Amino acid sequence: AGTIVHPKATIFAIAGPIVIGSGCIIEEGAIIVNRRKEVMRIGDDNLFEIGCRVESPTVGNCNTICTRARVHHTLRISSYCVVGAGVLVVPTEDEMLDEYTVIYGPAAERRVWSGRGKVQEMDLRRKHAEYLREMLPKFNRLRRGDGA
Repeated sequence: AGTIVHPKATIFAIAGPIVIGSGCIIEEGAIIVNRRKEVMRIGDDNLFEIGCRVESPTVGNCNTICTRARVHHTLRISSYCVVGAGVLVVPTEDEMLDEYTVIYGPAAERRVWSGRGKVQEMDLRRKHAEYLREMLPKFNRLRRGDGA
């Protein structure tokens, strides 16, 4: 409920299903792929920005995957994490990202966020969702297939 999927976003459930939580925003050009047979679970209130690609088998709550970031299927994302713009994250073996982790820069450096400003971030995200709910229907026509 309340999840916004931009008409130009792509979601591929190649090997297994994808379950997307409530309040997520999947922007244009974002690609979400499940290559594993297990269920890919995406939590609530996540933001997938323009042109990002996520293959992570689990994404917790309140994460931000920034513009043109790429997350490999060997990384599991917990909650309140940020993958910076243009960052490529490809761990060699399965890894679980700790909560409040920020990955940034060309070398995919990591640091831990204090969590300060979390409430303001969620308010901003809610306003972003309200804006998209109002504007997307005005400029994108919903096309229904024969079975709808």
